[in-house]
Amino acid sequence: MAASAKTIPLESSNVVSNWTVVLPRRGKRIRNFLKSKHPEQNQQPRAPTDLEMDFNRESKLMEKIQMSLKKLEISSFYHVLLDQVQTTHILEAFLRVLRPELKMQMVVYGIGSIESYEPLQFQLSLAMLLKRKFSWIGVIEVFDSILSATESRVLENLGCSVLSVNEQGQPQASKPTLFFMPH
Repeated sequence: MAASAKTIPLESSNVVSNWTVVLPRRGKRIRNFLKSKHPEQNQQPRAPTDLEMDFNRESKLMEKIQMSLKKLEISSFYHVLLDQVQTTHILEAFLRVLRPELKMQMVVYGIGSIESYEPLQFQLSLAMLLKRKFSWIGVIEVFDSILSATESRVLENLGCSVLSVNEQGQPQASKPTLFFMPH
């Protein structure tokens, strides 16, 4: 990645030094190469594992997500993360990347089945709490090929946009984007 993007070093020896902000690359050679290589591979539609609407499942999953949001919001992990992100160095770096945009979209890849596993509910909750906390985070887009229709509806009810096309891990980020890949 270092060859294709410019990084902003953070001149601090505290916990913040573990963060790296990557600016967009200047050339379009790699992007054009990826487009011409196998464009049909990048456009595989997602097929949900369930097709029937089950309001009981949706309600239970919504309750699980709300509970994980509450637990995470009061956790020491979340507060330490906020302290790290809210430092002057990190916030300035995000604002530099954002110019001239006002908001940065967040794309969540590989979230897994949020209905089946509690850790995945916490990972989704973290993305949602970050969006609530920082006004510069815009739309949250989510993709995982194993998301059920029930999970997709719950995500949409939570304000997320569920991507229907599998980009094979090679998205075209034409504007500032925060890729949130929890695994």
